[in-house]
Amino acid sequence: MAIEAVIFDLDGVIVSTDEQHYQAWQRMADEEGIYFDHEINHRLRGVSRMDCVEIILERASRAYSEEQKQAMATRKNGYYRELLDGNLAPEHILPGVMGILEGLRERGVKSAIGSSSRNSPVILERIGLADAFDATADGNDISRSKPDPEVFLIAAERLGVAPECCLVVEDARAGVEAGLAGGMLVLGVGDAEGDERAHANASDLSAMSVDALLAIG
Repeated sequence: MAIEAVIFDLDGVIVSTDEQHYQAWQRMADEEGIYFDHEINHRLRGVSRMDCVEIILERASRAYSEEQKQAMATRKNGYYRELLDGNLAPEHILPGVMGILEGLRERGVKSAIGSSSRNSPVILERIGLADAFDATADGNDISRSKPDPEVFLIAAERLGVAPECCLVVEDARAGVEAGLAGGMLVLGVGDAEGDERAHANASDLSAMSVDALLAIG
């Protein structure tokens, strides 16, 4: 089937806020006396905030209640939002993104964001892309984070496009798994460039033409 829509993950595909996430989790972990490094941070890519807390607490020396875990997640998000202020702008959009979005519009192919982040509206506003997509689905809409396909299926539904006619662009292995579970084609970029489960791979969107993108599958 022809690709009728492309669903993009946000962080790592459209823009990178990985360093802000890292610094926010590092601050929170330091306050709790929990070891944290870039390798652990890498495991947090593409998963929900509460799942991130559970991964970090694998190194904790004591048990935490659900209320304490929620408080940790909220505290981290506050630190993250502070780091976004003044540190995120249109010039931080990743290479190739604007050309791909323009090319999709010219060909009448719909586009959407499918992100586990609850901060997607703020990020899109800061980088000037709040109105650039036909639909968005994010952490505010879902009860199950990637690798569950829920966020991508919601995006497809909002676009009015059947899942099998959608291409997902993902930089996290959990996102690749989610796209496949949703019955969609998947392009793995960035950290997911080496994921052989994806239908195609590229370093980033600057390495793909619109024609090549739409020929996947």
